[in-house]
This record gives sequence, structure tokens and C-alpha cells, in this order.
Amino acid sequence: MSVVFSNSLTGKIALVTGAGSGIGKATAQLLAESGARVGVLTRSANEAEEVCREIQAAGGEALALAADVSNEDAVARSVSAIETAWGRLDIVVANAGVNGLWAPIEKIGESDWDQTHAINLKGTFLSVKHAVPLLKRAGGAIVIVSSVNGTRIFSNAGASAYATSKAGQLAFARMMALELAKHRIRVNTVCPGSIETRISENTTRKDLDEIREPVVFPEGHIPLTDGEPGTSRQVAELIWFLSSPLAAHVTGAEVFIDGAESLLQG
Repeated sequence: MSVVFSNSLTGKIALVTGAGSGIGKATAQLLAESGARVGVLTRSANEAEEVCREIQAAGGEALALAADVSNEDAVARSVSAIETAWGRLDIVVANAGVNGLWAPIEKIGESDWDQTHAINLKGTFLSVKHAVPLLKRAGGAIVIVSSVNGTRIFSNAGASAYATSKAGQLAFARMMALELAKHRIRVNTVCPGSIETRISENTTRKDLDEIREPVVFPEGHIPLTDGEPGTSRQVAELIWFLSSPLAAHVTGAEVFIDGAESLLQG
């Protein structure tokens, strides 16, 4: 581990949602490497326990939390478990999300729309809502994981439900940054582009050829890396920065981490 991260968050308590894989897992691991004790929240108890075992094997401390972030009682119980175990909360990473159904608007059902928004947007709201009373005790940092979709990229055919939920996260973060500033709580958003994660497993694509507009790219659609996607660890490092004392005067910001992909594709 780099000396930059070593012990930088010692004494801090963090909650990471969607921590069973991808960006969430990498973030939970990095925050633990940096000295924080981490609540590892994911829908699957087995996944949460496995990530905790990996953190503990590396010398960190973690608490497994199984919850559906769209269920208010489940989120409240998870935050309560952190308070019971550690008595405080300093960092919240609202990362849980799904891609849902990508399809022409007339083929997106009400239930498809609701499910995407329940997890991506309502889940972010509930995670922040129930964490805020603990964060207010000593201040802290909230990082919301949005996307380039709905914020810079609008050429991904059929992603209307997903993109709208991600745009909503951005607006919510800005509102919270101002509302919570007086409590010394910073709220920032990261917007990843193509990242090596498993979120595509949660994506259903239907009849996209009917609505797709042609987008012509040079070789590779990520200019900085000749088309290679970023890694979950790279996003985790950005989240670490926004959670750390190095970002003490940063709030209400959106940081894009996509190798210039969205500037090209938008």
C-alpha cells in the first residue's frame, strides 16, 4: 500500500453501500487499508461477509451489513448497527446501483422505471438520510457515485431511466452540500465512465437498434488509454481523496473519472 493512503483515515468510521463488488468493494478495501473501520453494505449477506473476511485478512476492521438500499427499515438498521458497534460515523459512500433496463421509452414498463430509481436514487436518499444524524456529531464526508450517463453522456440509447437517476443523484448531492455545510459535512459526487465492474450483469438491453444514433469514434473510445476502461481501484482512490482531510475545503463538486470518454462521446 502506498504511504499516501497508510493510516490517513485512522480512527474514522465509514459506510460503503454496494460494497460486494466493483467500485464499492475496491472503496471499502482502500478505506480499510487507510485505517478506517468500514461497514460493508450489500444485498447479499454472503458477499458482505466475504469482503469483510478479505479486509480482516489484510489487517483491517469491517462489519458485514446485508440490506436492500431501497428499503428504509433495512437502511436504518444498518446505520444503527454501525452506531452500536463503533459509536460514530464519519464517511458515507453511496455507491449501490443498477443499470436496469435499457430500451426505447415505450418499451420501458413502470416497474422497470421504478426499480432503477428505487435503488439508484431512493437508495442514495435513504443512505444519506439515515447517516446524517451520526455525521452531524463531528462532521464528515459523503461521496455519491453517479455516472457520466445523465451528466455528460446522452448518446447511450435507451438509458433514460438510468441516466435520469444519475442526474438526480447529482442534483441531490448539490442540495445536500449546501444544506449540510453548516454541520461540517462535505458532499461530493464522482462520475465514472467505463470501469471494469460487474454492473453490466444488472443491465437488460431491449430493441436498442430501433433508437440508437450513430456515434463515430477514433480508435478506442477512451482517449486517455486508447480504449482501455478504468479500474475500480482508480475510482476508489478518487473517493478516498474526497473522503480525506486533503479535500477539507471541497464540497458540492462533481469529479469525472473517465479518461475523457464523456468529452468525446457526450
